[in-house]
Amino acid sequence: MNLRTLVKYWRTILIVAEMNIRQQLMDGFIVFTVLFQPIIIALLGLFMLKDKGADAAMFVVVGSGLTGLWSSLLFISGGSINFERWTGTLEPLVAVPTPFEVIVFGKNLGNVVQSLVSMVVGYFIAALAFGYKLEIQQPLLFAVSILLAIIAFISFGLVIAPVFVMNPNVRAWQNAMEFPVYILCGFLFPVLLLPAWTNPVSWLLPPYWAAVALHGTSTEGASLNQILFAWGMLLLFSVMDLFIASRLFKLMLYKARADATLGME
Repeated sequence: MNLRTLVKYWRTILIVAEMNIRQQLMDGFIVFTVLFQPIIIALLGLFMLKDKGADAAMFVVVGSGLTGLWSSLLFISGGSINFERWTGTLEPLVAVPTPFEVIVFGKNLGNVVQSLVSMVVGYFIAALAFGYKLEIQQPLLFAVSILLAIIAFISFGLVIAPVFVMNPNVRAWQNAMEFPVYILCGFLFPVLLLPAWTNPVSWLLPPYWAAVALHGTSTEGASLNQILFAWGMLLLFSVMDLFIASRLFKLMLYKARADATLGME
């Protein structure tokens, strides 16, 4: 997949994203994953840091929103293809002229946008329940960081989805992959508190750079050079993930058609 493909099918992507959000609003597991779980994390974090000031509260609000984004990416985007398989709609989607990865891109976009609601809710909880007067220190840079984070998360989700289909054993590790990423990417506390040998692992994860950019612009805890570097890493990982995803989708569909197992688990 490349930028030209995304621009060409932008209308399809938006329609798929809208339909995906409508469907997921009726799913209790998804609503809990993208909304209530991040709110619970935000409440616990804000309660523990209630005497640390507004900057710590903003850090928790942004971090709890990022946990919702990652959980959505892992459980919902990762299983998006299998969901179509279980409902019997995978074969028609593959057969339509629109590239299949474009459809999955739209589904991932819906997942990520829906997950951002938890960040907004966390903001109001901090402001109302705990009496914090929260203010984003660099609103313009924060908005750009959110946009780049959305692109990076969607691109990463495009890599995860076909991997989960081609190797069902990976799905058994979904629950185990959730909280380690919270820790390694510094969603709720700085990675500098971790052992030094874990830092290279964090650098290889796109959500880490999203956390650096969003935390840095919301609390003004990072310099402009650090923010620009995080943006560059987000763009780099997005391009790499889109390239890898395009190859994985071709391999997945080839294997499914060659083995006649497209609709089989």
